[in-house]
Amino acid sequence: MNLSDQYIASTYSRLPVVIVKGSGCRLWDSEGKEYLDFVGGLAVCNLGHCHPNVVKAIKEQADALIHVSNLYYTEPQTKLAKLLVENSFADRVFFCNSGAEANEAAIKLARKYTKEKNGNERFEIITMVNSFHGRTIATITATGQEKFRKGFEPLLPGFKYTEFNDLDAIEKAIDDATCAVMVEPIQGEGGVNCPSDNYLKGLRKICDGHDLLLIFDEVQVGIGRTGTLFAYEGYGVQPDIITLAKGLAGGLPIGAMLAREEIAKSFSPGSHASTFGGNPVAAASALATINTILDNGVLGNCIEVGNYLSQKLNELKQKYPFVKDLKGKGLILGMELGFDGGDVVKECLKRGLLINCTMGKVLRFLPPLIVTKGEVDTMVRILDDVFSGL
Repeated sequence: MNLSDQYIASTYSRLPVVIVKGSGCRLWDSEGKEYLDFVGGLAVCNLGHCHPNVVKAIKEQADALIHVSNLYYTEPQTKLAKLLVENSFADRVFFCNSGAEANEAAIKLARKYTKEKNGNERFEIITMVNSFHGRTIATITATGQEKFRKGFEPLLPGFKYTEFNDLDAIEKAIDDATCAVMVEPIQGEGGVNCPSDNYLKGLRKICDGHDLLLIFDEVQVGIGRTGTLFAYEGYGVQPDIITLAKGLAGGLPIGAMLAREEIAKSFSPGSHASTFGGNPVAAASALATINTILDNGVLGNCIEVGNYLSQKLNELKQKYPFVKDLKGKGLILGMELGFDGGDVVKECLKRGLLINCTMGKVLRFLPPLIVTKGEVDTMVRILDDVFSGL
């Protein structure tokens, strides 16, 4: 820890633990202490840690080919693109390395497509208050939280913010410069805020009426997190562009932007690129991850255990008046407290439980999608013990 603090840039407030090993929903530190993981790498480890299917795919691909330029074709990348297209609304995939890069690609594509289609200066994208879209200069500008933008001014032009779940605000924000609306189906970093009934369908209708693109940022909530492979499936609405990352490759860095053919063709050779995008090892890992999620009952488990976790958290809400709200879907759940949740996270860590707090007061639960009801019971007992001591 001292070496890390000495040599690594101070961009994280790390908890005092060195993780050295993982399996399923469990992690172990350098002292041999075991932890039950309800953070899941922040929605990355959807199959848990070191899932055998993922490990096997990584090892086999690393033995064959680790990297080659995107000037050439590779099999894992092509197979992954086919799998994503066949299981989504999209026709084309662009691969990159992170959610921020995927959102950058979506922003660039939306502007380029709109300009080519309309021949004018429509470039503005509407995003939501409390949204989070990444850490690059463009994606922090798109992010509707001032704390992420502070100190990095001047920001890029071309973004405006409206309240989440407010269709009237969207209508009022649209003008002659608007080209797209960008939204997370569930705001994860913003406090696990879920859409109201018909909000996403309402956005689709508004975008269609004004000839705007609808972009879904599913970096955190995609790849099974809500009980369907993509979150949009559960809301009965299709976007024009979707962005993915976190859970896509079972723990390896990868990002993807998916789009309909008419829109995707605005990206021609040389218009956008990513050196490591669709890397053979990451793509092989993603193939194993998605196939396992689709073929091994993982989505059903997400729904069943997600409902069970929600029920158990609601019992804690009834028991402790300082629990103000419960929200979420599948296995992305938030518990809003009446006070800062940082100390709760630290006390859980002491008891061998990893949870996360966002927006200061919202405990966020992002366990692997393979989590069991027994592990939920263990988590709730620890959390109950912590709450009782407050």
